[in-house]
Amino acid sequence: MLWNLPNILTILRLLAAPGIAVLFLYFHRPFADWFALALFGLAALTDFFDGYLARAWKQETRLGAMLDPIADKAMVVIALLVITGYSGMDPWLILPATAILFREVFVSGLREFLGDTAGLLKVTRLAKWKTTAQMTAIAVLFLALGLDYTREASSTRLDIDLLDTLGQIGTTDVSVIDLATYDGGVVWIIGLALIWIAALLTLLTGWDYFRKALPHLGAKP
Repeated sequence: MLWNLPNILTILRLLAAPGIAVLFLYFHRPFADWFALALFGLAALTDFFDGYLARAWKQETRLGAMLDPIADKAMVVIALLVITGYSGMDPWLILPATAILFREVFVSGLREFLGDTAGLLKVTRLAKWKTTAQMTAIAVLFLALGLDYTREASSTRLDIDLLDTLGQIGTTDVSVIDLATYDGGVVWIIGLALIWIAALLTLLTGWDYFRKALPHLGAKP
């Protein structure tokens, strides 16, 4: 029962988390961005199917229950680290990313401290929305990185290939060339808005877990 399909999907998602960072070691951008987006998207889909199949086929196990939140957190944390690094340390991204990372560490430590009573911190519907919001935002941010890098690379090639031609027609301003197809600026703004929403939901779920655990924190060890 340990090696049923739901558990295999969960383990694959767990392995995909570091794979997102490894892609940037073996592929040049923007291919690394596109591959990371594809890998992250596929892994995010398994988050729905493993739980659905486990319940539908009555194959729920303690291993799956343990690995599922770990895989989700690993995916979110590693993806945020990669995106933050390749975005030029955008402060509008660092702030919500910090809130998300703080909450994940806090809740994990809270569960560890509670030990046998950690079962009271069961995953809520709001927590599921939080995870969905996080993964949607991260996918959009990966898309924005790929689009923006493609635009910059295309602009650089146009500078080199068409510099003489532009000079002959009296301008060297490459911005007059329509590169809107590759512009990730708008997509990046959408991704930032989504990650702020995800950060808000993340903090709300963290407070909800802390509130539920509070009565047990005052007991003598």
